[in-house]
Amino acid sequence: MGQLLTYLSSGKEAADIFLDFENAKPESKEEQDVHGLVAAVLDKGPEILRILTTYHGCEEFIRKAITSPSPDTEDAAWKAVLPAVEQLKVLYDFSQELEAVVPKLLAALCKSNPKNQLASQQALAKQLADVFDFVLRFDDAKMVNPSIQNDFSYYRRTLNRMKITRTDSAPVTIRDELANRMSLFFAYPTPMMNVINESTGKLLANDPTIPRENVTTALATMANVCCDMVEKKKFEKPDLNMFCLRAMTSSIILYDHLHAPGAFGKKSTINVKACITTLRGYTAVSTDGLLNALRFTTVHLNDPDTPAAIKHLLEGN
Repeated sequence: MGQLLTYLSSGKEAADIFLDFENAKPESKEEQDVHGLVAAVLDKGPEILRILTTYHGCEEFIRKAITSPSPDTEDAAWKAVLPAVEQLKVLYDFSQELEAVVPKLLAALCKSNPKNQLASQQALAKQLADVFDFVLRFDDAKMVNPSIQNDFSYYRRTLNRMKITRTDSAPVTIRDELANRMSLFFAYPTPMMNVINESTGKLLANDPTIPRENVTTALATMANVCCDMVEKKKFEKPDLNMFCLRAMTSSIILYDHLHAPGAFGKKSTINVKACITTLRGYTAVSTDGLLNALRFTTVHLNDPDTPAAIKHLLEGN
């Protein structure tokens, strides 16, 4: 599935590169090394999403423990929450793995001309899109499952109340420090996007060889490329189009956090009007979650210099 991809080179002029999403393979030793590190993490993604989307929570046990407190109901709730929290730890641990490899991926793609790097290291470009696709899938699933935060809040309250593990309870493996870190992670409406945003910020702060402009150029390129593919109906499969739309949306969000003027103003190198129009015009699968991600997880949408037409388009007016 090689497709001709369009990005904005300078101003609003378009340039083309060829990116093969299906067949791209790492070529150089350097690309192979980075690709292997990232693949080792991304390969766990489907199982992480399975755990998240099948997480049912302990609402009934917790409700009984709160409304009818007794040793029996409290023990039942605690024993139900313990394995649930272990599942949440798996999700949190994966976020830490992703946080560790994303800077390596961005560094490989952005250490020099990012457009050339995307074209010459196509396997890594595909992995960046894979990361963005996963991030929005994860955050979308987490956002619609309030049991995650409710269960973990109950766990922390009970842990604080217990002080010492009761002898008749299962052993506690998630203590205060780790519980605090996990709580901060799950407190964000979009925790994985926050991880990616923070890890990218740390990369730019700690590695002076990676110019911020290179990272934002790579993100703008990814957004414009994915928009172009969907807009021009390069693919027939809905899942492939949604893959592109998630990668596009994640790129816009991260760009908006990293680029001082934001993604929506005239200084943006993202054709954000076309991106929003493409999201709104795609009907094979609902894109409401992606539109909401642009509305609520970006930081510059409501800036004074954001054109009213862009705001109205995103609002559906």
